[in-house]
Amino acid sequence: MRCTDLEGLLVVSVEQAVAAPYLSSRLAEAGARVIKIERPEGDFARGYDRLVMGESAYFVWLNRGKESVCLDLREEGARATLAAMVARADIFIQNLAPGAIGRMGFAPETLRTRHPGLITVSISGYGDEGPSRRLKAYDLLVQAESGLSSITGNEAGMARVGISVCDIAAGMTAHQAVLQALVVRGRSGQGRRIDVSLFHALTDWMNVPYLQFTYGGKLPDRSGLNHPTIAPYGAYAGADGRPILLAIQNEREWLRFCAEVLAAPELATDQRFADNSARVAHRDALNLLIGAAFAALGREEVAARLEAAQIAYGRISTMEDLAVHPQNRYVEVMTPAGPVRMLAPAVLIDGEPVDPGPVPGLGQDTAAVLAEFARG
Repeated sequence: MRCTDLEGLLVVSVEQAVAAPYLSSRLAEAGARVIKIERPEGDFARGYDRLVMGESAYFVWLNRGKESVCLDLREEGARATLAAMVARADIFIQNLAPGAIGRMGFAPETLRTRHPGLITVSISGYGDEGPSRRLKAYDLLVQAESGLSSITGNEAGMARVGISVCDIAAGMTAHQAVLQALVVRGRSGQGRRIDVSLFHALTDWMNVPYLQFTYGGKLPDRSGLNHPTIAPYGAYAGADGRPILLAIQNEREWLRFCAEVLAAPELATDQRFADNSARVAHRDALNLLIGAAFAALGREEVAARLEAAQIAYGRISTMEDLAVHPQNRYVEVMTPAGPVRMLAPAVLIDGEPVDPGPVPGLGQDTAAVLAEFARG
């Protein structure tokens, strides 16, 4: 189904890469008209890979339902066209390099003075203040700078989170702020200036390890696929070598796990495993016992025992597993190269997934949009 919740709203987005396109894609999915301003050579995310029938996976994911307009904003005429678009817009988004949008004459404070009802969104690496404000910021750099890298990985070393989590966090945070601003504008008629940075979006998510360290002196362990403070809560492989991740949350579950999954009820009263703190302290011994119990079982047999005992678990899916996962929902999206079946947006509306709209070819809407806004 096509969502029309934001129908009638115009979003103009001078955007590239991931964070700002994430925000505008969610607004497009909700029915807003989104005009994506690209440099003449295109958003560089178009070239991240060519793996989706010649298109970039990131670009296909984040640019559905938008119009693509190519403008060289170094030229006065292009800036005049953008100004005409912004004059009609409800929301203006940008994530250019620090200071770039202001040098073009579109600083948020300037736009808000000219257009009091406009909601402006600027997404940056580190924000407009502080010693890092001029630094370039890419996802993996911010994973490192925010402390995320120091708690991600295992005893062998640190690891990158496998998706662009800082960009996505910033886009999600900006989306929340825009929806809040739309509610306020509906009451007051006034827009709002919104500033979001990758660093601050991610450090907000880092509050638990930050608070544990600041107030408790605890440095989080890099625990791989083991929970740092709960046991057993981690990954175990059966006879077929295919791992499964299980989680014990309370003592009732621990009793059932011992009796029904491990077939070793005596472990429940072993003093080494008397409560969660004891199990964490004796994690290595516990893991050996669980590993021995699973050694003759395949992953699906382990899963069946866990499910019967009402113990939480999750198979550690490969991409091959995910591609055929029975829980998946799909949508078909038209791209310049043809239809692509994608994992559906997470939200169902009245029981139906949202149709996110087609992915635009580079500059496919330039002529029509320029003609529209040339008319004033």
